[in-house]
Amino acid sequence: MGSIRGFLDHPRVDAAYRPVQERIGDYREYVRKVPERDLMTQGARCMDCGIPYCQSSRGCPVLNLIPEWDDYVYHSEWRDALIRLEMTNNFPEITGRVCPAPCETACTLAINNSPVTIKQIELAIVEHGFTMGWIGPRPPARETGRSVAVIGSGPAGLAAAQQLRRAGHSVTVFEKSDRVGGILRYGIPDFKLEKKVLDRRLEQMKAEGVQFQCDVTIGEDISARYLRKSYDAILLATGAGEPRNLEVPGQELGGIHFAMEYLTQSNRLVAGDLHLNEIISARNRRVLVIGGGDTGSDCIGTANRQGAKEVHQVEILPQPLQWDKTWNPEWPDWPNILRTSGSHMEGCKRRWSVLTREFSGSDGQVSGANFSEVKWEKSSPDAPPAPTAVPGSEFSLEVDLVFLAMGFLHVRHGKLLDDLKIELDSRGNVDIQENYDTSVTGVFAAGDAHTGASLVVRSIFHGRMAAEAIDDFLR
Repeated sequence: MGSIRGFLDHPRVDAAYRPVQERIGDYREYVRKVPERDLMTQGARCMDCGIPYCQSSRGCPVLNLIPEWDDYVYHSEWRDALIRLEMTNNFPEITGRVCPAPCETACTLAINNSPVTIKQIELAIVEHGFTMGWIGPRPPARETGRSVAVIGSGPAGLAAAQQLRRAGHSVTVFEKSDRVGGILRYGIPDFKLEKKVLDRRLEQMKAEGVQFQCDVTIGEDISARYLRKSYDAILLATGAGEPRNLEVPGQELGGIHFAMEYLTQSNRLVAGDLHLNEIISARNRRVLVIGGGDTGSDCIGTANRQGAKEVHQVEILPQPLQWDKTWNPEWPDWPNILRTSGSHMEGCKRRWSVLTREFSGSDGQVSGANFSEVKWEKSSPDAPPAPTAVPGSEFSLEVDLVFLAMGFLHVRHGKLLDDLKIELDSRGNVDIQENYDTSVTGVFAAGDAHTGASLVVRSIFHGRMAAEAIDDFLR
């Protein structure tokens, strides 16, 4: 326990943001680091609650040992804190930046008080470790002579690859893009995750012996049959790449794009791989984002940095509860409350319970969108709520750039899964057994490829668990 009166004597102190007018002029991270001295005090707020829901699966998908490293930080024992953190999480410098922190809403203090600043402490521990030189390559003590092909270099694939390599297996990660990282590289903007953070970890993995092959599409550049003959096990970690489409009149007009197409191009521009005239740009455009999740928020932040004239966001779901208290009304579960991201703060007009009915345009380009409001009702006591259009609620917006950010349906289907003869579940994801093995012996799956679109931290956990299952299989 940090301090017997820690949470009574010390209020929660959140990280500050860089000023809006400063941060929209660049793509650097906008969350300021909290001084380590302040975080030691925040660590003292961990209250020795006895049943720490923060480190349960309801709070932390990777089962971080949160109370332990909170206590170590309070006592300025940073190396011991890092040891505990690395026991469960391969990439805390990433989750410490992009995780929504369900651990904090599950914190016992959140029953009627402000939760511990777990996410900030996690980030401080790992960054302190890098600064002190405590984090370096950890190659295996001995080689097993077994080989694994990991298809996909997102959080699940990278976590699995590192665990398998440290267990002594030869590991090759295949990535269809020109750089490693998957959604971490191309889906998350630099203002939330600067890519030097990712590259620093990849250098560690390369030094440990993980091999990376980019610009390789399995099933096209290399056959699935060749892969099965060349490796003792295969892990499918390709993510949930099939976006949900909006099939309404006018959907084929120019200027309407899937969110990931837009974010990928922007990230490649920031990396210096593309020029401004090669990307979808929101400069002086009236932007519409359809979808209220993190991907939609990232589109808003990117559009603001590109100089959009105005940005609108619509969501078909009803507006969540407006909650201005610091405690969790649905403890220990993740609450359905209204959240305003840093991107929203930079400028955006938001509306909920809105159905997009059609797009209009001229000369093949979108110039407007028509909507109606909906109300959510149950057709019977046992039926789930469904949207019904409100008569007379129609309205329209003048827009010339639209991003569809309505989530993802399932893993992309294609030659790879067909050639491997992989069975899919009812939702179209890769069907797995208890040990992450698929319908084909020696082929495993992890992350969004089998769960559907989820959190980065959950993908890391599944990657680690799949690596454990593959290790058992190989041995």
